[in-house]
Amino acid sequence: MDWDPGFVERSPMFGPLATYGARLRSERDWPQRSVLQHLLRERGVSTAAGVPLRLVADLGPEPYETRIRERGEMHFRERDWHDLFNALVWLAYPRAKSALNDAQSAASRMQSSAGTRSSSQRGPQRDALTLFDENGAIVVSSDPALLEDVRCFRWKRLFWTRRSEMQSAMRVFAFGHALLHKALAPYIGMTAHAMLLPVTADFVLREPNEQREALDRIVAAALCRITNPRSLAPLPVLGVPGWWPDNEHAAFYENVAYFRTGRGKHLFLK
Repeated sequence: MDWDPGFVERSPMFGPLATYGARLRSERDWPQRSVLQHLLRERGVSTAAGVPLRLVADLGPEPYETRIRERGEMHFRERDWHDLFNALVWLAYPRAKSALNDAQSAASRMQSSAGTRSSSQRGPQRDALTLFDENGAIVVSSDPALLEDVRCFRWKRLFWTRRSEMQSAMRVFAFGHALLHKALAPYIGMTAHAMLLPVTADFVLREPNEQREALDRIVAAALCRITNPRSLAPLPVLGVPGWWPDNEHAAFYENVAYFRTGRGKHLFLK
């Protein structure tokens, strides 16, 4: 897809990126690496090792996560939505991304010391952290029953029967940069791996930037509870009110190939 300076207006899924996406509106062509680097420096984004995050063109010999943590060097391809969204998520959630990278790096070191080096054998924790990094969403609610609907795959009840309660007591935030990339051209079947978090009633009434800043701290602290892929809840994101035009009709939620019933008990964060 070509460069679109107004991409943040394409979907509410880009809401968390609005502040920094708006800074790119004046770019008539793809923003260069230096433009994103300036925003990262201005925001003071750094890794868990205290090193300022820098966008670099080469991959480097070190493991990807370790290179980011220890040297602050993150591979960034220009004219690439996937890498652009990754940089924007670092801007939107610097504490959470730093903590996530720290956890990924630690999991990678543990695997190396155990003699498991293959990227296809990440281990359950590292696999879960990668899923959240790439395809994660954050679901918060002041009503525990709504979070239980997600855990139990009660999609029509959540998104339609309890639509008004959901809209007043729950918020959903796209986090993974691959998920955000998909949001440029959404499709039926698009599903996130969600972290479920209880919040107080006043949280959902806060201004969006205040919510994002608070979530940045909350998610950073909660990442230690992601131990395997079943710690994350499957979430058919096009069911979220306002995220897909067809979900204004009850029949949309009858598509059981998309809104699947759960199998077994998932752990999910509480």
